Amino acid sequence: MDYDWSAADLAFRDEVRAFLDEKLTPDLRRAGRLATSVYPDHEASMRWQRVLHERGWAAPAWPVEHGGCDWSLTQHYIFNRESTLAGAPSLSPMGIRMVAPAIVAFGTPEQKAFYLPRILTGEIFFCQGYSEPEAGSDLAALSMAAVDDGADFVCTGSKIWTTHATEANWIFCLVRTSREGKKQQGITFLLIDMTTPGIEIRPLVMTSGEQVQNQVFFDNVRVPKTNVLGRIDDGWTVAKYLLVHERGGAAAPMLQVMAQDVATAAAGQTGPDGNPLIDDAAFAAKLAEARIRTEVLEILEYRTLSAMAHGKNPGPASSMLKILATELSQRLTELALEAAGPRGRVYQPHATAPGGPIAEFTPPADGYRSGADWQAVAPLRYFNDRAGSIYAGSNEIQRNILAKAALGL
Repeated sequence: MDYDWSAADLAFRDEVRAFLDEKLTPDLRRAGRLATSVYPDHEASMRWQRVLHERGWAAPAWPVEHGGCDWSLTQHYIFNRESTLAGAPSLSPMGIRMVAPAIVAFGTPEQKAFYLPRILTGEIFFCQGYSEPEAGSDLAALSMAAVDDGADFVCTGSKIWTTHATEANWIFCLVRTSREGKKQQGITFLLIDMTTPGIEIRPLVMTSGEQVQNQVFFDNVRVPKTNVLGRIDDGWTVAKYLLVHERGGAAAPMLQVMAQDVATAAAGQTGPDGNPLIDDAAFAAKLAEARIRTEVLEILEYRTLSAMAHGKNPGPASSMLKILATELSQRLTELALEAAGPRGRVYQPHATAPGGPIAEFTPPADGYRSGADWQAVAPLRYFNDRAGSIYAGSNEIQRNILAKAALGL
């Protein structure tokens, strides 16, 4: 795509670049460059959020009255792309990108005044309590009970695949407050303080060895009804709104950088014929296809953002973007692993910046690593990205949504 930036756009780009050059320290850049999944090192991410908040750029997509920026779509794109190119660690989406827009849309004035400023500063760090052992892609089948007890709900049950539950001090949960009517009815959206008695967290070890996901147990946890977001028994409406934000976003710049990184890596690796891997016709064709798909994804993101800028709900487009972005990311991690060669098979997380503690791994005393850092990152990203087509609603579910909403099937 040929971008014709205006003078104002170029000035803004230069402003962003100057800010990144000044504020992105080497350790923050390392955390972004060597992140093993969509979740970077937690401490680095929070430090970067504080830097952005000081500048007023932590949540640019929020309404201005709540701390957002009055940016054009082009400015949002420029900021996102320049941050990606500079290697800035990403911010956790749970608070800023997911529950905060729901609080803006459905929260009371008191809820907005309490949560939104604290999400910006990082004082409140949210995790998501949606999936359950028997309710994942079919989220409406959830059963965690919230029993009415006067001014409170008493919650009992469990949530699973809860990212950064050990770091979070709040969790937004979907709970079952009624069993009458359709399963989408009788669900309530609750904001729960993680320090409340009766909450237990058990980390889960992923195939990458990282402990980022968790199972959270609730045993008679008392939650004030003032923590209900939206209306009691109508939490499904809030959840659908939030999922649009979870599935949205601008993934194309990140994927374009990933594709370029694969191309650079392949240029320095030897292919099966003894020449650079990038010159291997089969590999080059696979990479070219992936890069073309990133351009398609970028165009679709522009269309969706334009619709949202004009007050339209992106609707099924968010499902389309989720499918394309996650499957393309998986493809690029496959190509990166192929380019990494034999050294990409070595498990050496100490050469990366993982998103959580590494279970049962002792790094070599001298810090030795086989190959380059990117070769150590490749297998961890590959393993982590297998979940991309499952989280935020599996891609099979997204295709069902498209079949009904877009094709009328």
